[in-house]
Amino acid sequence: MTQALFKTLALRPELLSTLKELGYGSMTPIQAQSLPETLQGRDLIAQAKTGSGKTAAFALGVLNKLQVDRFRVQTLVLCPTRELADQVATEVRKLARGIHNIKVLTLCGGQPFGPQIGSLEHGAHIVVGTPGRILEHLTKGNLTLKDVHQLVLDEADRMLDMGFQPALDAIVEQAPTQRQTLLFSATYPPEIDAIAARYLSNPVSVTVAETHDSSSIEQRYYHCDNNDARFTALETLLLAEEPTSAMVFATTKREVQQICDDLRNRDFSVASLHGDLEQKQRDQTLIQFANKSVTILIATDVAARGLDIDNVDLVINYQLAHDTDVHVHRVGRTGRAGAMGLACSLFTDKDRIKIEKLEDLNGEPITAATLPRPSSSTPARPQMATLLIDGGKKDKLRPGDIVGALTKDGTLSANQIGKIHVTATKAFVAVELKLGKTALNKLTEGRLKGRNFRARLLRS
Repeated sequence: MTQALFKTLALRPELLSTLKELGYGSMTPIQAQSLPETLQGRDLIAQAKTGSGKTAAFALGVLNKLQVDRFRVQTLVLCPTRELADQVATEVRKLARGIHNIKVLTLCGGQPFGPQIGSLEHGAHIVVGTPGRILEHLTKGNLTLKDVHQLVLDEADRMLDMGFQPALDAIVEQAPTQRQTLLFSATYPPEIDAIAARYLSNPVSVTVAETHDSSSIEQRYYHCDNNDARFTALETLLLAEEPTSAMVFATTKREVQQICDDLRNRDFSVASLHGDLEQKQRDQTLIQFANKSVTILIATDVAARGLDIDNVDLVINYQLAHDTDVHVHRVGRTGRAGAMGLACSLFTDKDRIKIEKLEDLNGEPITAATLPRPSSSTPARPQMATLLIDGGKKDKLRPGDIVGALTKDGTLSANQIGKIHVTATKAFVAVELKLGKTALNKLTEGRLKGRNFRARLLRS
């Protein structure tokens, strides 16, 4: 089937030029179905999974309509979490780089309030933020939506899951009625219909099912006699498969933390992700998992939604998802970008109805597999170690400065350094595990930008 090309769209020349520079030739299915409607000014309901290219699907429509010479907030993008808001803002800035003087501002909870007020006073064209913090700025009069002509609700289902419905209602009430509203959602619970009826005007609906190639994912199912047997099965699978990066899904925050604690007591490299964690903990956990200094991430579905994490080679459903949409979403975390992935699901006799639904989804009966024999009784160590530096963008610290400090005397080479993530006040750098202490000594004993910065190794 011929793929739709970006150059066939009525996009401003600067955007087409940037897309060409980025190597974006063909559109993903969600982009091909939604962008023509968005460019015509239609309201849109789009159902698509994480990793489908949905951010570019709405960002290109937003940027195409933006009037740069009007220094007003013209677009508001609402996201359920700070992590997703940061990802969206980064993607928008990347696509906008050919259009001069566009200001994109993120407003999220878990960040100091004062600097955000200062940023708002300087103005912005596009605001990306979480509902709670956006409403707070609106209530205090720091932000006005009177010039907004495009409203985007990203991961709308998750915003409802997290209890943001009242905040969404209050925000939308302050937006002009004459606007374009784009709603993106990974699943489509009944509540989405309700808010779509209130927020959107004659929307067109677009649905893209799976965005990953299911042939690249091997699915296995393991029967457990009881809940105690689940943990034994989990430990066995982790020891047998020796993943470099694995996600384990559990139902409740309490279960997630208990599994994490139990695995850590058995020397696994593991971290948890759930709603009770402070933003600082969430950020640190995600950075360590993405840079391969934590091997296993235990998460609830709500906490893991909207995360753009590549190269997960194993997914384990500690409990089966309540519905098949969520199951597909979990499994789709692996087997991306042409890589092969493995998804293992644990179930008991009480899960009979869920198994029947999955059989209907897969179009074939599910047969319980036999647990593999562990190749070792010792958990594999992570590939990398993460160092935290107490300095960031506000200190003019850049990734190149960190690489230079680590490699200047030849003790470390550039290919022994992994991902570097620099925030406003902190910097995180991954190095090969065996070189963690060496790298720490170089950073603490040497100088960065002519200054001494404190640094420490994060626990894996």
